[in-house]
Amino acid sequence: MIDVLVVEDDLAAQEIHAQEARKVPGFRVVGVAGTARDALRFCEQHHVDVILLDFRLPDADGLSVCQALRAENKHIDVIAVTSVRDLATVRAAVSHGVVQYLLKPFRPASLRNKLASYAEFRRQATRPGEVTGQAEVDAILGTLRKPAATTLPKGMNVDTLSAVVAVVKANPEGLSAASAAAAAGVSRVTARRYLEHLVEQHAVERRHRYGKVGRPEVMFYPSSR
Repeated sequence: MIDVLVVEDDLAAQEIHAQEARKVPGFRVVGVAGTARDALRFCEQHHVDVILLDFRLPDADGLSVCQALRAENKHIDVIAVTSVRDLATVRAAVSHGVVQYLLKPFRPASLRNKLASYAEFRRQATRPGEVTGQAEVDAILGTLRKPAATTLPKGMNVDTLSAVVAVVKANPEGLSAASAAAAAGVSRVTARRYLEHLVEQHAVERRHRYGKVGRPEVMFYPSSR
């Protein structure tokens, strides 16, 4: 079995990540943690093969956790599960031994695909003996780079999702589905569908704004998590 530690400060996301990991054959969730300190303490006291690591924790960033693991000579792999998108962090993550980098928001199937690819990598990389040549090395490392299947619900595409995300981020005061549609250049129905998907992925928050009269208006805000 591959022992997994889930490190995520958002309790809802933490539970989702743990549930999805349990669905993948060969994986066992041995613990969860909401802070870097708790994660490192857990690794001191228990066997862990791989960490599903959020890079935005209350007491430290994910790179600090990776650095601490390396400093303690812990042979624990890390799969980043994070909303951090800047390339400097991605490069640093690779330098610190992160084997997979999964951006939020994502569908649960994407996490399962990453774990399945990682399991295949471990299976091939930990067998005894030597590789036959460069082609086999490339094939083993390539198992970590398999594109994730079904990353978005049917009918959605990355370009429209990115446009809606950009619109929400540009309006921290919140906006309606109609306003998001106008700004993103899509229909109101399409905008609402993408916004609700982002709410499910904890990338956007849905709140009601109450006026003096009439029904409350549904507003969408950048996630505070």
